[in-house]
Amino acid sequence: MKKKVVVGMSGGVDSSVAACLLKEQGYEVIGVTMQIWQEENPDEASENGGCCGLSAVDDARRVAWTLGIPYYVMNFRREFKKSVMDYFVAEYLHGRTPNPCIACNRYVKWEALLARSMEIGADYIATGHYARVMKLPNGRFTIRNSVTAAKDQTYALYNLTQEQLKRTLMPVGDYTKEEIRKIAERNGLAVAKKKDSMEICFIPDNDYASFIEKSADSVPGGGNFVDMAGNVLGRHKGITHYTVGQRKGLNLSMGRPVFVTEIRPETNEVVIGSGDDVFSDRLCCSHLNWMAVDGLHGERRRVTAKIRYSHGGASCVISELPNGTVECLFETPQRAITPGQAVVFYEDDHVFGGGTIL
Repeated sequence: MKKKVVVGMSGGVDSSVAACLLKEQGYEVIGVTMQIWQEENPDEASENGGCCGLSAVDDARRVAWTLGIPYYVMNFRREFKKSVMDYFVAEYLHGRTPNPCIACNRYVKWEALLARSMEIGADYIATGHYARVMKLPNGRFTIRNSVTAAKDQTYALYNLTQEQLKRTLMPVGDYTKEEIRKIAERNGLAVAKKKDSMEICFIPDNDYASFIEKSADSVPGGGNFVDMAGNVLGRHKGITHYTVGQRKGLNLSMGRPVFVTEIRPETNEVVIGSGDDVFSDRLCCSHLNWMAVDGLHGERRRVTAKIRYSHGGASCVISELPNGTVECLFETPQRAITPGQAVVFYEDDHVFGGGTIL
């Protein structure tokens, strides 16, 4: 009997080819697009829905028809608003810089979709991520790097649970982007040349501050730019406009390049420093998710850590602190370690674990 897999189809070439590859491998494939956009207005939803808007639905439906697989749109608006949009706003209001894609992967694309897929009798869910699920000799599941470093998406998947990984297929991770496009062309998929979506799907104009102002009950107004000694340097527009390491848009005449080094929501201050001040060789993180092991258990471990999606990774030693957080000591100072972002630990070619930077 064929195993049944629900493929999350975003209307892009990667998830379309994931469905194609799994069908070729003999699975019973069902295509699903997750409706997450909050607007009822069709024009708004089509224009702003990113990977899950109405245009994405049209593209995914065409691909499903070409492949001869059943296709459905499932409503995940409530889950997406609570776990992604509300979280995004709350983090910025607390002076942190969140990664909404990580939250979406963990709580919507996996937790919610997996639960609904199990209800309809599926054995697995699958996505078009450039990553691979790997079972280690110790019996635990982890995320392994894709074959192409240029499109590796493991960083955004570090927070998946063992149960989720056990029921996940990621066929795209074995190919380069060029190979994926060729497979799409060979199979007559209309999305073969479709461009990748890069922006946050619910903020297509990238104006985070404006989105937060519309979404929050109250947003802190302007406050003081201060130096590291507390001296006032000028006025800022509001903490939601800034992130650690930022240089542009400060409108400070200091006679030298200056950067945001810290955001203090409790005093509504944005701390300014020099280029050297945004480097640090230490971070602490909480909300840990371990993949390759079930915890450090007092052990110090040398790993490679990525502190943002585009970070190349740096060697460090991690250890548990008495309060349950994890300390990460880098061999060389790293630029703009940003509270709210994820730090993901790698061992060899797979995810060891990760957490949220404090």
